[in-house]
Amino acid sequence: MNGRVLRTELKRSAAPWAGAVVLGGSLAVFLLYDGIWSRGTAGWTAQWTTMAMWTRSLLAFWLPLVVGIGAVYGLREPRSRMTELLTTTPLPAWRRAALPAGAIALALAVGFGLLVVVGGAQVAFGPTTYTGLGWLPISLVAALGLVAAAVFAMGVVRTLPSVLTPPALVVACLVVTGLLRVRIEGEVPESRTSNRLGLLSPVTADPRQMLLTLSDSVHLGQTVWLLGLLATGLALLAAATRRARLLAVAPALAGAAVALLVLPAAARDSYVVDKAAAALVCDGPVCVTQASRSHLAELAPRGREALRVLHDVLGDKAPTSVREDTALRALGDPRSLPGDAVLVDFDEQLFVDASGEDLTRALVAQGLAPSCHARTSREGGGQDDVALQSIAVSWALGDPTLRPMEERATDEYSRRTWADADAAWRELKGLAPAEQRSRIAELRTAALSCTARLREVPAGGASR
Repeated sequence: MNGRVLRTELKRSAAPWAGAVVLGGSLAVFLLYDGIWSRGTAGWTAQWTTMAMWTRSLLAFWLPLVVGIGAVYGLREPRSRMTELLTTTPLPAWRRAALPAGAIALALAVGFGLLVVVGGAQVAFGPTTYTGLGWLPISLVAALGLVAAAVFAMGVVRTLPSVLTPPALVVACLVVTGLLRVRIEGEVPESRTSNRLGLLSPVTADPRQMLLTLSDSVHLGQTVWLLGLLATGLALLAAATRRARLLAVAPALAGAAVALLVLPAAARDSYVVDKAAAALVCDGPVCVTQASRSHLAELAPRGREALRVLHDVLGDKAPTSVREDTALRALGDPRSLPGDAVLVDFDEQLFVDASGEDLTRALVAQGLAPSCHARTSREGGGQDDVALQSIAVSWALGDPTLRPMEERATDEYSRRTWADADAAWRELKGLAPAEQRSRIAELRTAALSCTARLREVPAGGASR
């Protein structure tokens, strides 16, 4: 197969459409819609790893379409009734199979590769300073998954040359991908079998935390499985006898068997922390991860100022450091709050757009009334924690009136919350100075144990 023949095949076949669907469809989703992938430290252009994970998560949509295009492409010879004629030519069967398979593989590799280039360019020129290569196997396995799915569909339709085969394959791919995605996202009770079966799909869950990546065993197991599927597709394309078609199934079965032995049995071993990205970089008592190093220049002086304020308020019980929160947890789960450090989550609404004096206020608020539930765009959160933090930081910085940490919401529940906050502020300011300090200290103790209540601030802060 030379370049001239391949160029002719690309011009006169459906192969380029497969790459165009992946590239055009993905860019339309990422660039035209303001979704969760557009925001936060786990956005598709925020970090290299999250870029790779987001582009790969879209395979849930493109795999069925690629399978359909590959199946229609594979029907070309049977529909034109040229199969018998081509088998009489001296060209070996494997070379005839290599031409369409190579064309669609090249189209998909170029389409997905250009998508990665677009995302990578935005990451490279963005704020991140972390440039690890852990994202590369994530993208390579995604490209392999697209190619393997298309070539396998071509092989199946060559074996079952019916106009009903392409739609049947698309429906089957939708069902299988959906079922495996449910398993990988934890909607099926965890078991050794369910996790391994879920990982046979190259589709990944939407990234929630920038430090998460896939483990080496996942890369290895999926590569073996997809290579087996690709080999089966090529063998079916070249098979001319019933015996050859039966033997062609062996690579896929062997690949699946090996993959199920290699893939991790527990979900917690599938997504792991990128240790290089999570390594801490410190400026005095203020530490962030390598992935967030660009934040350190502004965070360090503001962190030292916040620690000084906290020491003035809390004395020896004040936190002594500021560090980025790197603990992994499920959505909605409370986080562990250390008493000796102020935790910073750059996805949390308290810190997303904070800079200058606002950043100092956010750090003081988090130090005096830490929230057990991170208020991120993925998790949401109510106004109670905001009101508690507003009271604490306004008191610590000597504001004459209660200064909310964010604009007050106007719904009925929020209006009641802020009415309670105003009442608690007035009652707190009516106490003697020593009593006020005692109440704020008790508020922090209650917040660290996740028992702080807004209406009980003047009475001591803890639930009773």
